[in-house]
Order: sequence, then C-alpha cells, then structure tokens
Amino acid sequence: MMKTPGLILVAATALAAVTVFAQGATTADGVGTDAQIKRGADVYAMNCASCHDAQLAGSGTAPALAGTDFAANWKDENVGSLFERIRATMPADNPGSLKRDQVADLVAFILNFNKYPTSEKELPTDFEALKAIKITAPR
Repeated sequence: MMKTPGLILVAATALAAVTVFAQGATTADGVGTDAQIKRGADVYAMNCASCHDAQLAGSGTAPALAGTDFAANWKDENVGSLFERIRATMPADNPGSLKRDQVADLVAFILNFNKYPTSEKELPTDFEALKAIKITAPR
C-alpha cells in the first residue's frame, strides 16, 4: 500500500515539471523559422511599411515596432497579445483582413527584427499556444 502515495508524488512532480516548462517559453527561445520570417518580411512590406516605416521605426500615429519603444510597450506581455492586436486591428485601413498564418509570419518577422533568435519551429497561429510565450528582453 505504501507504493501508491510514492507513485502519485512522482506523477504529480513530473506533471508539474512539464507544466512549468510549457509555460516557461519566452521569445529568447526562438521566434520562428527563417522561412517564416522571410514570409513575414514580405507581408510587412506589403501591408505595414507604409505606416510603420520600412525599418519598423514608426511614423505619425503608427508606433515603432522595433527598438526601445517596442521593447517598453511589450515588456512582460505575451506573443498571443501581440498576435491578437495585429490580427484584430491591422492594417489600419482594413482591420482583420490578414489571415492567421500571415499574422504569425508577421509576428515572427517583427520579433526577429528586434534581435530575437530564430527557432526550429514556426510560430503557431493558435492564440493559446502563443499566449504561453512571454516577451522578454532579447539576449
């Protein structure tokens, strides 16, 4: 009978470790593949650069998507929040017109432009998965 509590403790510890690891993902772990970032650069050039500047510096009412302003605005947020902001409100002249895969590509491009490393995996289009990735300071 003493084996059961021990087994439960081991299982609970393993589950907790998996949960912490899954929730512990950050942008420093990688933000999309080279191919996804390239697609995102194309989406950006066609849909975003006219307002946000080719170098993501922002202009007029369009905020910077790179540098210290971007870092300050998104510090301690998650990638899901950035994804949803873009998906629901951009481009300003046609909000919500970008497909989910285009938004994921765009987010990968923006984060990579901000010096976050690439990954072996593409950023997903699923909000819940993206919400689990915290935006941290680039290394």
